[in-house]
Amino acid sequence: MPNLNPYLTFNGNCREAMTFYKECLGGELTLMVVGESPVADQMPPQFKDQILHSSLKTKDMEFMGSDMQPEKLLEGNAVHLCLTCNTEEETRSLYDKLAEGGKARQPVHEMFFGLIGALTDKFGKQWMVVCNKP
Repeated sequence: MPNLNPYLTFNGNCREAMTFYKECLGGELTLMVVGESPVADQMPPQFKDQILHSSLKTKDMEFMGSDMQPEKLLEGNAVHLCLTCNTEEETRSLYDKLAEGGKARQPVHEMFFGLIGALTDKFGKQWMVVCNKP
C-alpha cells in the first residue's frame, strides 16, 4: 500500500512554519530555496528566497511543504492533519505546542475511543491530535 504524505502550501512563510513544526514534532527538516535550486533561472526574482520544496521526516511520518502556488491560496476547513499519539501526555503536549499562537478549536477531551483535540495553528493549518484507548 502506498504511503500518504501531506503536502502543505504556504503564502511565503513555509520556512517559518516548517521550522515551527520541527520544534513541535522533532525530526529532520530539509528546505530547498528557489534561488539555490535547478529552476532558479526560470523563476521571477521575487521568488528567489521562497521555499520550492521542504520535507519534515520523523521515524513515523513525513510531510512536505512549499511556498509555490500558481493561484491564490485559500485556507479552508476541509482537510485536517491528524496526529495519532501513544499517550495522554504526548497528546496534550503536542496539542499545546501546535496551538501556540493559533486557535484552540476543541481542547483535548475524552471520547468513547480515547482523547481528541482540534486546533488551527498560527499558519492557518487544521490539526487533530488523538490518542486511542488501549
